[in-house]
Amino acid sequence: MKKTILVGLFFLLAKGILAQEQQSLLQNMSTIFSEIKTATKNGEQLWNKNLYAPILLVDPKTRQVFANEPDSVGMLKPIGSMFSGILPAHLNIANTAVDFNGKKWAMIMLPLAANEQDRIKLLAHELFHVAQPALGFALHNPNNNHLDQKNGRVYLRLELAALQKAVQSTTNKELKKHLTNAMIFRKYRHHRYPGADSTENLLEMNEGMAEFTGVTISRRADKQLKDHFIQEHNNFLINPTFVRSFAYQTIPVYGYLLYGTNKNWNKTISPQTNLTAYFAQAFDIDIPIDLQKAVEELAGSYQGELILQQETEREEKTTKLIAAYQLKFIEQAHLEIQFTKMNVSFDPRNIVPIADQGIFYPKIRVTDLWGILTVENGALMAAGWDKISITLPTMIAGKKITGDGWLLELNDGYGLQQNEADGNYKLIKK
Repeated sequence: MKKTILVGLFFLLAKGILAQEQQSLLQNMSTIFSEIKTATKNGEQLWNKNLYAPILLVDPKTRQVFANEPDSVGMLKPIGSMFSGILPAHLNIANTAVDFNGKKWAMIMLPLAANEQDRIKLLAHELFHVAQPALGFALHNPNNNHLDQKNGRVYLRLELAALQKAVQSTTNKELKKHLTNAMIFRKYRHHRYPGADSTENLLEMNEGMAEFTGVTISRRADKQLKDHFIQEHNNFLINPTFVRSFAYQTIPVYGYLLYGTNKNWNKTISPQTNLTAYFAQAFDIDIPIDLQKAVEELAGSYQGELILQQETEREEKTTKLIAAYQLKFIEQAHLEIQFTKMNVSFDPRNIVPIADQGIFYPKIRVTDLWGILTVENGALMAAGWDKISITLPTMIAGKKITGDGWLLELNDGYGLQQNEADGNYKLIKK
């Protein structure tokens, strides 16, 4: 009898704890929605538009989703002041704008940062992407593979170092000097890599403007914001690659420095605007004709020697990595999967461009008409984004196929076929 009572009390206690945890979770979600709703309302003058829109907060482990409004098909059920459900398996989870059940949503992965301004910045960033077409900005995510090469990285790092000193400047003269030098490093990088001005501009118009929006709507005090820029810069340098993440560092800082004197600058640009030329004119910067000479004279003021040494060492390591990836996914037998109607999610901070052969992704999830591919140990995305290569399968169990760090879950009507001549597998429609 005593044992039965104790067991009963244990289950009641456990049930009570779970109920408290669920209530705490719901309160946290409600607080997040309230924070961003207030912040977007207060910041609507930034774009002359309140960016508040449908939001999905998703737990990547359980796929449970919390939303600030219902979907159009009733999959999300009311739960307090919110709506909740389980995100379908065919939808990839990422911080992004996504079409889901008849609406355009800002999707954000849980858990969010403990800092309120960081939470608001992330949500406002993704809400910008939801509003982006209405604001007149096209969605572009080009790779800037030159920023994975030694010189591309060196001159980007010099530009960012000059921008950090500009942020910390205490006089207009000092500010102008560092802004000018940042622009010189930027222009020289574009000179070294023809076409880089265009591809960088496209990503800065997309991710750079979104991050500027997030930073501005988060409304940090000026001292906090300067500290934030410095911390973000330091965190950025740890990233294995810069090719898809550099815009988070450039446009928010240029935009912040210009916003102090012109709070409407962002409303005067269009997809056709060359941001480099725009900022040079806005800050009244004269670019010297002999860029190489200017760079050589200025680099030392921004730890140019140390940056060059670090990037030379990185280049040696990267060259060996690329050779290993080429062997693994191109030269040796592998499985190649063609895309039909692909959707993909990945971490843009640790990819490795491999010349004109594609990009190596350590982790990536792809959904298509054929099913779901989840990769945890590397895959090579083709340069044209029309196919992906992974290692050979080690086990084929019906519709579930596994390999070294990957799982392929096939839909009906699809299978694998091996080429006996070279040992390669390919996905086929039966």
